[in-house]
Amino acid sequence: MKRKILSLILMLAPLFTSPLGAEDLLRTLTGQEPSQLSTPLRLLALLTVLSLVPSIVLMTTCFPRIVIVFSFLRRAMGTQDLPPSQIMIGLALFLTAAVMTPTWQRIYQEALAPYMEGKLTEEQAFDKAVLPLKSFMLEKTLRKDLRLFVELSRYEEQMAKAGSAAAEESVTALPLQVIIPAFLISELKVSFQMGFVLYLPFLIIDLVVSTTLISMGMLVLPPFMISFPLKVLVFVLVDGWNLIVEQLVKSFL
Repeated sequence: MKRKILSLILMLAPLFTSPLGAEDLLRTLTGQEPSQLSTPLRLLALLTVLSLVPSIVLMTTCFPRIVIVFSFLRRAMGTQDLPPSQIMIGLALFLTAAVMTPTWQRIYQEALAPYMEGKLTEEQAFDKAVLPLKSFMLEKTLRKDLRLFVELSRYEEQMAKAGSAAAEESVTALPLQVIIPAFLISELKVSFQMGFVLYLPFLIIDLVVSTTLISMGMLVLPPFMISFPLKVLVFVLVDGWNLIVEQLVKSFL
């Protein structure tokens, strides 16, 4: 467990040492060098960055897709707060750990362990730690989304000014500021597609129940009172949780 936590910290190091780090944040907000600021302000900046760690961890993993699909499922079934949000988030976290373990192990073996043994400098460990994370995100990122953020960040212009062509660069050479938002947009698209497919059978049940009640003249009886137990029954009979979890995990393999 300690190794996984350390590997997560190293994985997030690039994000904090990038231009979005605490020092550059202070420089942007105050217009002064961080060394000229008082200790309380620097501590405040550090705490602000650390408070972003959970969000960054979740946004660079498979967690968004899993949570969104679970939300679609709960809305499609009409179960309101069942299962409770705590259980849904907990299950999503465990599934995220199961999917991301190979990536985190690579980060530990290739970057963190050599760095702790003194075989790598901070910069070398930084570069090696980022590569597995980038590889995971790029495998799940749609190329048109990646192209969008390359254009928005003007990465090609920056490379041209530096004297090298962006086309000659490897995709993994793209900065995290480009890869992460492109990855998130791709994850949103895929999760909404899965949610739509998940919605269809429950929508059919609602339509059949509503049509049947109207044809029988039972206009006063709310269709939800009949369709809800039917949807729960169908979901249990087909072993819905097993199917959904299986397909979610396989979508990342």
